[in-house]
Amino acid sequence: MKGIVSMKAYTELTKKEREELFSALMNEYKNYCNMGLSLDLSRGKPNSAQLDISLGLMSVDMSRENCFSRGGLDCRNYGVLDGLPEMKELFSDVLGLDPADIIVGGNSSLQLMYGCLTRAMLFGVPGGRGPWSQEEGLKWICVTPGYDRHFRITELLGFELVSVPMTDDGPDMDKVEELVRDPKVKGIWCVPKYSNPTGNTYSDETVRRLAAMECASPDFRIMWDNAYCVHDFDEAGDKLADIFALAEKYGNRDRIYYFSSTSKITFPGGGVALMAMSEANRLATLKILGAETIGFDKLNQLRHLAFFGSADNMLEHMLTLGGVIKEKFDITINNLSSLRGLGIAEWTEPRGGYFISLDVLPGTAGRVHELMKGAGVVLTPPGATHPYGKDPDDKTLRIAPTYPTDGELDTATQILALSVKLAALEKLGV
Repeated sequence: MKGIVSMKAYTELTKKEREELFSALMNEYKNYCNMGLSLDLSRGKPNSAQLDISLGLMSVDMSRENCFSRGGLDCRNYGVLDGLPEMKELFSDVLGLDPADIIVGGNSSLQLMYGCLTRAMLFGVPGGRGPWSQEEGLKWICVTPGYDRHFRITELLGFELVSVPMTDDGPDMDKVEELVRDPKVKGIWCVPKYSNPTGNTYSDETVRRLAAMECASPDFRIMWDNAYCVHDFDEAGDKLADIFALAEKYGNRDRIYYFSSTSKITFPGGGVALMAMSEANRLATLKILGAETIGFDKLNQLRHLAFFGSADNMLEHMLTLGGVIKEKFDITINNLSSLRGLGIAEWTEPRGGYFISLDVLPGTAGRVHELMKGAGVVLTPPGATHPYGKDPDDKTLRIAPTYPTDGELDTATQILALSVKLAALEKLGV
């Protein structure tokens, strides 16, 4: 079912036209409800077919002679808190980082982010005035729409979450630069490339301003979550400016905590994560991290090194994966195109990453979510893209096309477009 199309903006329809259209669309919706569907557009995770692309990782020969690092370390044992040098080199080649800045962790970059902030709360950071927990009224900048799990960390740690709008070029820097004049503002969450959920990439000027801005708090930190660093759909993917080079130019290298992982490159539950930071930050981090663990999983680092072999091979792997994911984005955007010209929805069309941000008629996102659930399709709850789970305009929905099969996705996104139409007509009056 491809759906009933109106080429006229809904606000231009007469009440009778809206009623007739609503009746026809509702009949179509009821047909979907009778199909007994169980589909999921709620989380950005790969499906089994995408995970199969990395299946060779499970076949890496880990017999005794292959359990040793290049330097002769037995990786079955304790040690090497900051990660294998060869793993740092691979990340360096892929991401353009200085290997000396890198700490290789376990499978979760989110865990590394949580750890960085909890250490700051307990012990402070270089250049600061002591533990953050001893200060009152701390605030954190949240680029909105943004990533709910980021927001959850800073909310849990007691920060007041302050929203800054996302623009086509990244966060509204005029607003950010105004906020950081307040010494209570300790940091900002950033997903700089193919941002979650909008899919846009920060402009060079935005990255420069983040690196250069004057902050009232001497220990202000940018949490630079470059989760989708190599997640281009093709070779013409977006380019991201070097935050460390710019921060060094302006004398603010300590400001940056950089994170990434192979979670959506190989296996989300069994990847390798990293954080990168200035020497002062790194030494302070390792001093405390050494009390948390004797070392992360070095055998998994060896497996990834053997599987990829080089940065070029990893990038080639990602182009294969990107082509598969692009097909899913094409299906989604093709079905959303039935909303064009109706004046009831806008959406992003990124060149990589994992998400599409859909803005529906203000006041209807919750209703769209409800209609989707009624037809057997799970969406991320409305409000998840905003601090405290509250979207003041009730309009933004995060769409995650990667998990369903192509056929399931086609059906789910047809229902999505239909639900947006029904919710809009209800809002306008039928």
